[in-house]
Amino acid sequence: MAQAGGQRRSNARMGSWSVLARIQAILQKEMVREFLAEFMSTYVMMVFGLGSVAHMVLGGKNFGSFLSVNLGFGFGVTMGIHVAGNISGAHMNAAVTFATCALGRMPWKKFPVYVLGQFLGSFMAAVTIYGLFYSTIIHYSGNLLTVTGPTATAGIFATYLPEHMMLWRGFLDEMFVTGMLQLCLFAITDKDNNPALQGTEALVVGILIVTIGASLGMNTGYAMNPSRDLPPRFFTFIAGWGKQVFSAGDNWWWVPVVAPLLGAYLGGIIYVIFIGSSIPRKPQRLENSMVCEDHRITVLPKTSPSMTSPIAPSIQPAPPLSGSMLLEQF
Repeated sequence: MAQAGGQRRSNARMGSWSVLARIQAILQKEMVREFLAEFMSTYVMMVFGLGSVAHMVLGGKNFGSFLSVNLGFGFGVTMGIHVAGNISGAHMNAAVTFATCALGRMPWKKFPVYVLGQFLGSFMAAVTIYGLFYSTIIHYSGNLLTVTGPTATAGIFATYLPEHMMLWRGFLDEMFVTGMLQLCLFAITDKDNNPALQGTEALVVGILIVTIGASLGMNTGYAMNPSRDLPPRFFTFIAGWGKQVFSAGDNWWWVPVVAPLLGAYLGGIIYVIFIGSSIPRKPQRLENSMVCEDHRITVLPKTSPSMTSPIAPSIQPAPPLSGSMLLEQF
């Protein structure tokens, strides 16, 4: 009996190790690692960002301001890049992922993986902030969850168009600020131009977000990111704020989804055409060097015109950025 019991325990341990080995093997797959990286980096960014908005809305001038929101999102992005920058590039932004794929820097098959991770991370961040600030939200709003009015709290989680702005102006605003974001992200990471110093990319991108918010964020709240706006908005819909989260501001909800995609694509194209294509490129040459005694003999193989052409490097497909420090946010 004792031997049988020992055998069962041994089999159970072996079974447990087998399950753990399978889980570990799954987690080591490239797509899974990138999904989890986008999930975690977006979650970190959104927790800090939404938390800073909650301080401003619920605490007034005693606990927050528009500047503190800019800092919360900006350095939230910095922390997100540190979490996942070397795994997925830490896009944290569906518009950035869209532009990266559309410009040939990442395969389209990764687009749904990245966006799903971003959306789930953003949604869970909204759930987290709601749980942390639930009592304060109820106290501030008088137990009435509203989208508009003096005690509105839906703006903690998503952006809303001000009453004095027209929908088309808000669309142009979101498109422009996202274009500026993408243009500057390409500049920060372009190793052939004047990139951020190695190791400082996360901080520089965070400063970029703070700068955009402080200079261009007043009109629409500078969502610049479908992953930042739509999942928390959907959470407020199911958490008690109701259908008005979609209908408010002349059905504003779709603008932070569509305008950033278009803006990021245009911003990326503008950088590639006006800056990227004008950077001198060194001709690609293949060398096979051999040292013999005190003399260096260099043998150059015959090259085709396409290899020696000064414009050839500029028409080569750009390398994927999925493993590089990128790109993010909001």
